[in-house]
Amino acid sequence: MLKIPFILFSLLLPALASAAGPDAHLALLPAGAEASLLVTDAKTGKTVYSHDAETLRPPASVQKVITALAARLQLGNEYRFNTDIETEGNDVIFRFNGDPSLRRDDIRRLVASLKRETSIIRGNVYLNGAAFDDFELADGLPWDNLGICYSAPSSSISLDDNCAVAKMVFTDNNNTQIDFQVSRDAPINIVEKLELTDGLEKRYCKFKLMADNTNQYTLGGCLGRHKIPRFLSFAIQNTELYVAEIIRRELKHAGIELQGDVIRNDRASGRIIARHESAALPELLDEMLKDSDNLIADNLLKAVGRSYYDEPGSFDNGVSAVKAVLQEKAGIDLAHAALADGSGLSRNNRMTATQIMAVMQYIYAHPELKLMDAMAEAGKSGTLRYRYSLRGDTFKGRVRGKTGTLYGTYNIAGMMSTASGSALLFVQMVTNYHHPDYHRHEKREIRNFEKKFYQSLYSMK
Repeated sequence: MLKIPFILFSLLLPALASAAGPDAHLALLPAGAEASLLVTDAKTGKTVYSHDAETLRPPASVQKVITALAARLQLGNEYRFNTDIETEGNDVIFRFNGDPSLRRDDIRRLVASLKRETSIIRGNVYLNGAAFDDFELADGLPWDNLGICYSAPSSSISLDDNCAVAKMVFTDNNNTQIDFQVSRDAPINIVEKLELTDGLEKRYCKFKLMADNTNQYTLGGCLGRHKIPRFLSFAIQNTELYVAEIIRRELKHAGIELQGDVIRNDRASGRIIARHESAALPELLDEMLKDSDNLIADNLLKAVGRSYYDEPGSFDNGVSAVKAVLQEKAGIDLAHAALADGSGLSRNNRMTATQIMAVMQYIYAHPELKLMDAMAEAGKSGTLRYRYSLRGDTFKGRVRGKTGTLYGTYNIAGMMSTASGSALLFVQMVTNYHHPDYHRHEKREIRNFEKKFYQSLYSMK
């Protein structure tokens, strides 16, 4: 039998207890759920705890830290998305470059600049979206979510988050007639085919949404009357059609007569007469990481592809560029990671906890990038502000990270300051999570697991 001196054994006990803790907490997950966990010392890089860290799993929105690092290294702090108005002869060109933060008021200000040049457009208005290719949806997106704003298409011609908001209300005292109040009279069409129910909704009749390429949205299935009024957010399906109509309306609002039409033409170019610039990259990354903005992430992925390859940005060249940039500039090898987008929304994405940890370690080792500061902070900001498992004074201000959630997937990658004053980097990837009583107790086990897991990390020595 191996004999260990008593003093050495006593010194090992705290470490052994800490290492055993996370394993014990895995039993809190429901049957069938799987997890990859990896914890390292932030300063030394040494592994503190590891469980199944080499298995490929969906990264979900944790993937945004990969997009953020690649964008920061390739595009630089001063990068901004530009939107220009150009003129050529009798024609006017709106040149879009994929600004995910562009708003209708920005278009209005550009049109006001145009009005100072002319009050009549004798030719056409051309929409130039050559910055990105025409494929606005990544492979692996679930079709049933495409009408919802977090699945908004990644387009060079982007406006108002590629999202329209409407309020569903009753128009009669008997609660039988429904109408929709569309924000800023957005050019969309809503068709209502709902079966209204009293009390609980029918068990096998869910609220459903269908969307088509004309920006028409059909609401069907069942909905309880008690859930009306309610706000609905619709992902714009045809960004070109949507923005063309917005521009027609803004020209009319400014008193500019358009004698031609609004047409897509990616070859049109002219003399720049007005420009709108987005916020600089750090501000975009801050919003993307704290609030998990999918459109910013996907459009930045395409911008990285465009910058690296000097061709229209796409999901394909964006993914290739991200891998190349991280290998060349950070020494991070993601050759065996399966990436399909920049947001993590595609179900085709697969990464290991080890691969994500390599990115987190680089971010921690390079504070000048300010990417760790851009992540959500437990109890204070972003997607960690109200996360159940990290509530309370113990974790408030001590944990920063990026969350990622898909159906059956609960991930976090971040940094924790422990009770002993040390800094830990961690990656949590939980997949195939499903509770038998899904609708009533969906998150009970994952909340319990996370709370115990992070308490064990906080107490680790």
